[in-house]
Order: sequence, then structure tokens, then C-alpha cells
Amino acid sequence: MKELVEILARSLVDHPDQVRVNVMEQEKFLLVELRVAPEDMGKVIGKQGRIAKAMRTVVKAAATKQKKRVTVEII
Repeated sequence: MKELVEILARSLVDHPDQVRVNVMEQEKFLLVELRVAPEDMGKVIGKQGRIAKAMRTVVKAAATKQKKRVTVEII
């Protein structure tokens, strides 16, 4: 999951070196925290949150294959 979120985020931002992904894992639950540079926050969230929603959808689909629940937080 970490690599997937990292690849998606790095392709969207102007400062890919400042993308940080932290994963907290429990038995059947993952919390993925995505941190980007403040000036790139709008690019990751998108208009009305569309890009963030699409990213969450892709990550949830990948997590379903592993039979886990996932939450993506953009910080």
C-alpha cells in the first residue's frame, strides 16, 4: 500500500522529494498517512476532493484483494 500511495502522490506533485507516506498497520486495518509540501496540497486533493477520492478508491480496491480495510489521510 505504501508504494502505491507514494507512486500516485509523486506523479501529482511539483516536489516529489517531499512526499512522505507512513503506514500504521493492525490486524485487518491499515491507516495510510500522506504528507506533501504545503504548496502541493491542492494538487493532491484536487477540485472538490476528486483526486483524493480517486486515490482512496484505488487504494481501497488494492486493499480488498488483501482482505484489509484501509483509510488514507492527507496531512
